Amino acid sequence: MIRSTNASHRRTSTTKVWFASLLIAAVACTSQGTTTNTSGNLLTGDARTAQILQGRYLVMSHDCGGCHGGGSDPRSPLWLSGVHSPIDEFKIGPFTTRPKNLTPDNQTGTGHFSERQIFNALRYGLRPEETPDVEITSTVPGQGNFPLHPHYLAIPMPWPAWRYMPDNELWAVAAYLKEGLKPVHNVVKDSEGPPDFWAGYYVADTIGTYPAAPFPTANERGR
Repeated sequence: MIRSTNASHRRTSTTKVWFASLLIAAVACTSQGTTTNTSGNLLTGDARTAQILQGRYLVMSHDCGGCHGGGSDPRSPLWLSGVHSPIDEFKIGPFTTRPKNLTPDNQTGTGHFSERQIFNALRYGLRPEETPDVEITSTVPGQGNFPLHPHYLAIPMPWPAWRYMPDNELWAVAAYLKEGLKPVHNVVKDSEGPPDFWAGYYVADTIGTYPAAPFPTANERGR
């Protein structure tokens, strides 16, 4: 597995904030009038607020700010606004990769992406710049709206682990990035990578299958 030694990617303790946000989200999600559609991203009212709070909790507890700025402190002026200095970049073999601006700025961030495109990035690792706003029903290139020539997010974005998260959690992250953040104008230079946009690396032999192999594998104990 390719690993980065970037010192900025360290986890900090924000347990009280995490649990407070999760509790609020859980209470609101069970309130009367919660609505959704099959895409999971059209919640309204209190349910939408709860979804955004759940997304905030997940972003903080999964250390998104460790790479994208601000650590685990949403009060930071750098919160999720991407690389501001070369020390925040990663060297992956001969390539330099740069965490993107995740705030909803229309020019330099996620403002011109839909929540579906963000969801697809988290579930399938597909760069939203080249992936249309469509439901994907396959992981095989060329089938079920999965691109024939996929352009994957640059390493070390941990989408191979995030893809196992439940749909509602990934939609919550997308909702927080779109509506829970103020836009920050910060131009981040595009990441470098191989000509195939990492397609040769992101294969089942390297990152495992999706869905995951049935339990128990040879390394696990059944009940």
